[in-house]
Order: sequence, then C-alpha cells, then structure tokens
Amino acid sequence: MEDRHVVAALQMTSGPDVGANLDVAEALVREAAARGARFVGLPENFSYMGRESEKPAVAEDLEGPTIGRLSALAKELSVTLLAGGFPERSPDPARVYNTAVLIDPTGEVQATYRKIHLFDVDLDEAQSFRESGYILPGERVVAAGAGGVVHGLSICYDLRFPELYRALEVAGAELVWVPSAFTLHTGKDHWEVLLRARAVENGAYVAAPAQFGVHSRRRVTYGNAMVVDPWGKVIARASDRAPDMAIAEIDLAYREAVRRALPTHRHHRLEQTRS
Repeated sequence: MEDRHVVAALQMTSGPDVGANLDVAEALVREAAARGARFVGLPENFSYMGRESEKPAVAEDLEGPTIGRLSALAKELSVTLLAGGFPERSPDPARVYNTAVLIDPTGEVQATYRKIHLFDVDLDEAQSFRESGYILPGERVVAAGAGGVVHGLSICYDLRFPELYRALEVAGAELVWVPSAFTLHTGKDHWEVLLRARAVENGAYVAAPAQFGVHSRRRVTYGNAMVVDPWGKVIARASDRAPDMAIAEIDLAYREAVRRALPTHRHHRLEQTRS
C-alpha cells in the first residue's frame, strides 16, 4: 500500500449563490488534481454561505445535484473528495444537517458525517451565533476508508472537543479533516493551536479546508487553510486570499514513526477514551 499522498485543503469565500460557489469549488478541485493532489477537501459551507434562515430552502438530499456533481468530478479526476459541509435536508423542516460527504475516486460516497457540536456562542455585542436554531446536530463519529487511507471526519466547531478526535484515533483515522468557517475573531487566536493540538494528541495528519474573507456585514472568516503533520508542524498554509489552497505531501510511514516514538495511543488510562 502506498504511504505517500498529496493532500489539498481548499480555501474559498462562498456566498449565497449556490451555482457560483460550485463553479469555484470545481475549478479549485481541478487545480488541486492538476498539482498532484489525490485527496482534496472543500471547506464548510462551500455550496452556500448566506442567510441562515434560507438554508432549509437551499438544502438538498444526499442524492441531489450538489453531491451528484462532486461525485462525477471525483470520478473524472480519480481523487478522493471531501465535500466539507453542505445543507442536507433533515426530518425537521425548519432545520438542516450540516453534512460532510467523503467521495472515493470511483465517485462513490463512502461516508457522511453530520456536524455534532453546534456553534451557539456570544462572542461580543455584535457577534452572536445560534447554529442550533437552523441546524440539527448529528450523533455519529465517522471514520472511513477511501483512496487507501482512513479518513476521520469533523466540521469546524467540533475542533474544540478533543474527545471526538480521540474517538477518531481509536477508529483508526490516519488523516483527519476539519473543514471550517472559523470566525476572524476566534480564528486569529485559536485556529492554528487547536489544529496542531489535535494532530499531536492523536498522531494523525490534519487537513483543514477553510472559508476566508468577508461574506456579509456580520460574517468575516479567518481562512488559513492548512495541513498539519503528526508532530504538530504546519506543512502547508493558504495565503490571505481566496480562492487558494494548502497543498502538501503526507507520509503514513512518518506517521507510524511518530506513533512509535510517542505511543500515547497505547497509554490511554481513562475508560471514556476507549469508547
């Protein structure tokens, strides 16, 4: 089995126009593939980033046109493609799932992950977020194989909950995805340190596609899409612009060497870390 793979974490500034967003996403995926990437990840909200109240109206089923288009693209380019978070229809007509979809190089969907942790916070007087008002949380931890690697799936605010990543490590995740739309306010202080911590804690590569820039008067995202190695070193980072990407080679043999040197995965003592 091949140990070395090129990974691209894409960076976008999505808006309310689904068609325009998908055109940008497709162009970025094609560029990443042309640069040798075999694993390509789109950020959270890649297909729609507009009024939250409109999400139920633009939501689709997994068999809908958005995932259909991306599945065809993954097959054409022979890449593993992570659709990093899009509004999926749920049983609640007022709320949607925020769903990441892992598509293999044959165009088949190998896994879906519905965001578990919802961003209900008051950052300051001008920035208040209530994701639970329009998003239905998921419940399952998801790790799945595609393209010869086990992928661990998460989305944005999940990054602040290390128990999820420990569960992904236990499930065998070698490459952990964190597609995000981190706010500028929190991202400038917390984004990199949290990504590096999750990589070090679990001896895994972490790839974090990101939204960047001004989306509306109330929403500015931090960007800095990146790839982090199992020692916690940032090996690729996107620039302060979009569209862009962080692209790097990962080496699973190096991951195993790090895990042999620091075998924390064999030293768990608390029962909840083994569940």
